[in-house]
Amino acid sequence: MGRLRKLLIPGVDKKLLVRDAVKTMPELTRRRFITAGTSLGALTLLTGCDVVDSSSAEELLKKVSKFNDAVQAWMFNPDALAPTFPESMITKPFPFNAYYGLDEAPEIAGADWKLEVRGLVDNKKSWTLDELYKLPQVKQVTRHICVEGWSAIGSWTGTPLRDFLNLVGADTHAKYVWFQCADKDGYNSPLDMRTALHPQTQMTFKFGDEILPRAYGFPMKIRVPTKLGFKNPKYVLSMEVTNDYKGGYWEDQGYNSFSGS
Repeated sequence: MGRLRKLLIPGVDKKLLVRDAVKTMPELTRRRFITAGTSLGALTLLTGCDVVDSSSAEELLKKVSKFNDAVQAWMFNPDALAPTFPESMITKPFPFNAYYGLDEAPEIAGADWKLEVRGLVDNKKSWTLDELYKLPQVKQVTRHICVEGWSAIGSWTGTPLRDFLNLVGADTHAKYVWFQCADKDGYNSPLDMRTALHPQTQMTFKFGDEILPRAYGFPMKIRVPTKLGFKNPKYVLSMEVTNDYKGGYWEDQGYNSFSGS
């Protein structure tokens, strides 16, 4: 009760502070928070934060988001597969999806591109596109689920990421695989290792049996059907196996890092 009494500061409306802080949250996180109807007292006991101003309210909500990540990671079943679909259900046209227009999408010369491999791996060689194309590949027809509320079904072909990680001698006990991409503003995104090792997580080189087009991430994207769309990085330049959480483009703006679909 002593902690709750600290909240009763004259002249500070705690509900309004939390309401203002909620406005800074990403749309999906905000909807989940509002739908849950979590009380200020419950949040305070959960996070250990005293809400005395707008900054402490935002810090409280960040802790709730991290707690949500931890719960999703704990619930994640690495053996459960995302649904697959017949090719007749593929969405046509499959939508372009980014925080910029297609005319601003990276234009990468495949002949010059190399995938850099860094961090906790035995073999740090860079891989050309031709070398990657020679690796065994599998096809999946899975649903892309966007954080904005829409979804689309597509056909993706490539090498399971777990096979590549084993090939380069990655430390699969590390916490993350971190991707850097060619999108404007330096797009990057972390992937927890359990998801990286999921059988459907894929280094994608083809869409609809054709070389991956510019609109969908040429020369390589990471297809993660168990995650929301923003956790499927495109135009990948490098991957790093690491125990350090390095943040990400959307994660640094408040989106949950785990973001399972």
